[in-house]
Amino acid sequence: MEENTILVKENLSDVVTKFVIYKPLVAKTAKAGQFVILRANETGERVPVTLVDWDAQKGTITVIIQAIGKSTVMFNSLAQGERFANVAGPLGTPVEIKNYGTVAVVGGGVGIAEVFPIARAFKQAGNRVVSVLGARTKSLLILEEEMRAVSDVTVCATDDGSHGQKGMVTDALQALADGGEKINAGFIIGPIPMMKFTSRLMERLGIEPHASLNPIMLDGTGMCGCCRVTVDGKVRFACVDGPMFPSKTIDFDELIRRTGEYKPQEKESLELYEKDHVCKCGLH
Repeated sequence: MEENTILVKENLSDVVTKFVIYKPLVAKTAKAGQFVILRANETGERVPVTLVDWDAQKGTITVIIQAIGKSTVMFNSLAQGERFANVAGPLGTPVEIKNYGTVAVVGGGVGIAEVFPIARAFKQAGNRVVSVLGARTKSLLILEEEMRAVSDVTVCATDDGSHGQKGMVTDALQALADGGEKINAGFIIGPIPMMKFTSRLMERLGIEPHASLNPIMLDGTGMCGCCRVTVDGKVRFACVDGPMFPSKTIDFDELIRRTGEYKPQEKESLELYEKDHVCKCGLH
């Protein structure tokens, strides 16, 4: 079997897709918190995607991709049996797994998939794991059963109240604290504003917060400097120093500005791609 072949493709929602990819070398060495860089074809953009799962015996890795821009739309258009042009990894520094006592993992949207291997690793290390899962609506809240299987407590929150508690993950976390849940450390993955406010709440609650950062990234090896972030007043590269960082001193506002810098170009690129891939009858 050729490397990079898609063995399983599963649509988790209209915009979120799960891929199981044959990549034996990555599967043998992957650890919680690491990522791979994917390309759809030889001229495609390099996109970092967090590893959700891996199986060294089968030689497979699992990623979950939300179609947002041109490249991720291209990824999700690939069919089972087709191949990614490139799958490079595992990249990044793994999350340090140790026994904190009680650990909270907080996932927002597709970030739920990315906290799954972290929650599993902390559970295997003997921690009590409290999982807080958030999404805009029920259809975007993924992997709930998988998260419950590796968690002692699982709370879901949706913005519209269509599943679990109505409100934000910060509301759910505050309710847990108000109910007497004592948490020692927290690990957050999701939209940047969500990570910022969840981290600040954790600080107020006496929880040691960590957040996985998703800046603009190119080579994934620390050479280009595109993924620079400011942590504790110092420049760090998310691709090699992270992507998970202690988040008390992360400059989230800078991260928001930098990730939004190319939004107009990204929108234009997606619009041109969709125009070129829609036939005259209006069907893809």
